[in-house]
Amino acid sequence: MAVLTAACAPSAGTSGDSGDSGGGTAGAEQKTVTLVTHDSWAVPKSLVKEFEQQSGYQLTVLPNGDVGELTNKLVLTKDRPLGDAVYGIDNTFAGRAVDEGVLAAYSSKDAPASAAAYALPGDAAADLTPVDWGDVCVNVDQTWFAAHHLAPPTSLDDLTKPVYRDLFVTPGAASSSPGLAFLLATIAKYGDAGWEDYWKALVANGVRITSGWTDAYEVDFSGGPGHGDRPIVLSYSSSPPFTIPKGGDRPTTKAVLDTCYRQVEYAGVLAGAANPEGAKALVDFLVSRDFQEALPDNMYVYPVDKGAALPTLWARWATPAPSPYQLDPAEVDAHRSDWLRTWSDLTSG
Repeated sequence: MAVLTAACAPSAGTSGDSGDSGGGTAGAEQKTVTLVTHDSWAVPKSLVKEFEQQSGYQLTVLPNGDVGELTNKLVLTKDRPLGDAVYGIDNTFAGRAVDEGVLAAYSSKDAPASAAAYALPGDAAADLTPVDWGDVCVNVDQTWFAAHHLAPPTSLDDLTKPVYRDLFVTPGAASSSPGLAFLLATIAKYGDAGWEDYWKALVANGVRITSGWTDAYEVDFSGGPGHGDRPIVLSYSSSPPFTIPKGGDRPTTKAVLDTCYRQVEYAGVLAGAANPEGAKALVDFLVSRDFQEALPDNMYVYPVDKGAALPTLWARWATPAPSPYQLDPAEVDAHRSDWLRTWSDLTSG
């Protein structure tokens, strides 16, 4: 889950050992594989060591911003790729990466059978391997609502009602991947004829828009560590388990499962990689059972391997949306720029 883990992300250039990137000097690239990813990459050192011992390659990690920024950089540098493999392109940007020729054809044969349910449609499935998924959802601070004797919202429609005026905070669609997912959820629900009116109503009802998830959840959300003044926030269906107080047995927050948009993250081999074999080995490792079982506790996303064990608290409190909103990645790719331009116009006033 991309933005949720921003506070846990390591600094740029992390690796099991220091070394040259995949585009480094001759000889170095035979021993090093460079992963280009988003800023939310957070993997235990023991797992990195396991990959290095199994594969014989030294891993270097290059974080490159949010998903949108990551994709843009890959497009701009496709003639001189930043590394060998990429992880973190999601279903809102995958179409652009494929169409721009950023990726070499490779889909891991080691992927579990359950990963097929998250594969991209058409030819794009040959370029990207599903690794994890998550539901971007409205979350509510149950403690706040109980103290104010007010029923929390249960739908997207509710967020525009006067009773919830000035209570909702969300990261912006133009600067945040969950913010974009929320915009796509409203487009999927209300369609071309209604999503603009919905956002006008949200703005009129006092929605607060931040640059990213961290400001929204950790500063403005009353149920977050900053104990802000907004009891409704855009986050993830996997967020509630992390609000169980010390000594408690249940979360203080809840995800509103009728508001969710499903994100899927992928890994692939970069076209022109200096070490394509190392990149393939890395993609294979990302769908291995050990890596899949490390995802929930470290990057707060669900593994594509249905056989991977989930943390006990996830099984009870991190409930996926039964019917999340989704749009065809090709449709998103075709209209993303226009949708974001219109959204910016609607929310800038």
